[in-house]
Amino acid sequence: MMQVRGMIPPFVAALLMTGFAMTGFVYAAPSDSGAALRFVHDQRGATPPHAASTPPRPGVFTLPGVELPAAQDTPPASEDLAKKLQNPVADLISVPLQLNYDHGYGPDDAERWTLNIQPVIPFSISEDWNLISRTIVPIIYAEGLSDTDDSDVGIGDTVQSLFFSPKEPVGGDGWILGFGPVALLPTGTDPDLRAEQLALGPTGVALRQQGGWTYGLLFNHLWGVAGSGDVPDVNATFLQPFASYTFETKTTLTLNTESTYDWRTHDWTIPINLSVSQLTGVGSQPISLQFGARYYAERPGGGPDVGLRFGLTFLFPN
Repeated sequence: MMQVRGMIPPFVAALLMTGFAMTGFVYAAPSDSGAALRFVHDQRGATPPHAASTPPRPGVFTLPGVELPAAQDTPPASEDLAKKLQNPVADLISVPLQLNYDHGYGPDDAERWTLNIQPVIPFSISEDWNLISRTIVPIIYAEGLSDTDDSDVGIGDTVQSLFFSPKEPVGGDGWILGFGPVALLPTGTDPDLRAEQLALGPTGVALRQQGGWTYGLLFNHLWGVAGSGDVPDVNATFLQPFASYTFETKTTLTLNTESTYDWRTHDWTIPINLSVSQLTGVGSQPISLQFGARYYAERPGGGPDVGLRFGLTFLFPN
């Protein structure tokens, strides 16, 4: 494969141009411009799961035993919607497109671009419970780790999470909870961009919302259960503590870490993320725009040191 260093991959440029064109912004390009595969890269920056929080209503689209929320006439970009976006059990279907840039791989400080396509769909499965499906499909451009290495472009492994969540907060303190299974599916198209195995485990989320504040913790653990015998089994824990504040301007500031502990190598990867997002709309379509930066407080040998994040989320409120 031809090696290209120091250039933005075509799919990255296309996403940036599409997002800025939709929102009326103009992007001006600047005038200048050997770590092991982190199989959990898909989980980094995962958007919190969203679920329907209202009882079944007449006229909603139905599947056998489940319901999808029906569309309603709501403001395309209201403050309430901005707060819903931070609520893992809001009745909100969303399609985030999250672009991550990381710098500092290997001896030559190579770059990696990861576009996460993350559809989140809530289902009402009973009067008291929701089921939230979150799928993360990464499209990756990984620059060669040295001048003699080729760059890789392709689809990475898919992370599929299912959360069972009570429709009402739990306990006197109003904790919002969700739990269920998570799977790492071997969908990678390139050996350097995949774990080459199926991994399964538990996942969960717990948070509270008070005024404009949202804070909590999302976690999962993955064990390799099937796959190639030539690679070590996946055995990793993912922890994402987060805190955000939403202003009346529909602007949200978020601070989180997206930490991974590899139990095979006993290595931590701890990126600290600070981001700002703005809820707006294009016609009747609400969207959220995000920009953030991160610093790796801990990383394995050859891992990245800094990164950036760009996000465009399409929202489909009830």
